Amino acid sequence: MSSIISSIKFYIKSTIFGALISGCAIYGVFASILLRLIGKKEYAQYTVARAFYFTFSTILGVKITIKNEHFLHDVPGIVISNHQSALDILMLGKVFQPGYTVTAKKALQYFPFLGWFMLASGTFFLDRARGEKARKVLDNALKTLKAEKRALFMFPEGTRSATKELEMLPFKKGAFHLAQQAGIPIIPVVVSNTSTIFNAKDRVFNSGEIFIEVLEPISTNALETSSDVSAFSLKVRQEMIEALQHVGYSRTLGTSAEQSSVSDNTDEDITDIDTDTDPEQNELSEETPLMAK
Repeated sequence: MSSIISSIKFYIKSTIFGALISGCAIYGVFASILLRLIGKKEYAQYTVARAFYFTFSTILGVKITIKNEHFLHDVPGIVISNHQSALDILMLGKVFQPGYTVTAKKALQYFPFLGWFMLASGTFFLDRARGEKARKVLDNALKTLKAEKRALFMFPEGTRSATKELEMLPFKKGAFHLAQQAGIPIIPVVVSNTSTIFNAKDRVFNSGEIFIEVLEPISTNALETSSDVSAFSLKVRQEMIEALQHVGYSRTLGTSAEQSSVSDNTDEDITDIDTDTDPEQNELSEETPLMAK
């Protein structure tokens, strides 16, 4: 009986989740147009992200606590984070600062409201089928980031891990190559394991608290070769995993801090891991928030 109630709760909350995304996308269209008109376009994705976070947090009872938030202001930079589930969009709602942006599949710009919002708010659209054109978009994105002191958010794991362990998938190197090319730092963001709050496979959707630790921005000025970038990405991943071990699990409502640090110890298969290490391939296939599987 409890599993049936849990499933019903999951679907009701998921429906509300989807409705909030749609509502904020509609709001985003008008907000982005207005902000462009008054010369404040860098606030477009920020204001929509915050609107989504506060409405979600209020209605569904999930809050986020950030440690070292001041590091998020060290722009320009490439901001990277571990990628777990659909709930990551809530994390973006809290982490995004003025001037932050993402890349997205080109096809998404034609979606009603969501696509219009992304188009109006300065999202960089990539056509994966046309590599040369996508590279030009990325080159322009890097120039814009440096000139306007903005940040690009990316998920170097390349796909949602859906893991219940304090671990991360192998990193693709696209974000690191972009940072090297632009001569801007990597800003690592470590999010507590959220499987205790949201897990689609187990039909779990609880209220609670997610913990985020922002690590100190890491310079890419010393990176010269592809081998340097590869070694650098491994080093950053290890530092993020060590931080994740400390941050632990998200806390469900009514659970103490000590209980939230205990692992579920339930294994979950992880599929669709891209092990391609070619720099150019990784640069174009790197997953960003709106290119998620």
